[in-house]
Amino acid sequence: MAATRELKAQARDRVGKGAARELRRQGLVPAVIYGGKQPPVTISIPFKDAQKAIYSGGFLSHVLTLDVDGQKHQVIPRDYQLDVVKDFAMHVDFLRVTKGATLHVEVHVNFINEEKSPGLKRGGTLNIVRHTVEVNAPADAIPEEIVVDLTGTEIGDSIHISAVSLPSGVTPTITDRDFTIATIVAPSGLRAAEAEAGEEAAEGNGEAAEGE
Repeated sequence: MAATRELKAQARDRVGKGAARELRRQGLVPAVIYGGKQPPVTISIPFKDAQKAIYSGGFLSHVLTLDVDGQKHQVIPRDYQLDVVKDFAMHVDFLRVTKGATLHVEVHVNFINEEKSPGLKRGGTLNIVRHTVEVNAPADAIPEEIVVDLTGTEIGDSIHISAVSLPSGVTPTITDRDFTIATIVAPSGLRAAEAEAGEEAAEGNGEAAEGE
């Protein structure tokens, strides 16, 4: 399960572009908490804390505790805006997390046991199709990562979501197909040799046909 982090915040009364610019000049990032059948709450977060949270990884897949002037809110980040030039945090949207809620999140995929893959040991390459997988997960049991075990995989193998063990209560959002997460592809030298062999075989078959 993803660890719960806590961020300090403070309520703000003023809204609008002018108020937001003033907050940023003070080293704060404007934000809003919404959802949960409650009115939205406008807040601000220290810039350095917002930057650290966004760039520490998994920001949009972690439930957070927001301490707003001593009142704590369970939330999950749903969106954030960055300055197009400097990549500074400009605004953050948080969704309230209610008890028993199921959330739609993207979870990082971690590949393990590459050294136990015969295909990779023979020079094959791990071609990652999906670095993250979208899942529905209980708010209190969002997995930190989805683990894909490469043990025994050979060149030409495809690893589908059906081959991955997901935690209890966690399901992929794509349900109409058994989508591919990664493949083991042949090294370029082997692919070239196989292609050349195929061409020679085709030429041989053509000559045989002409001789007939």
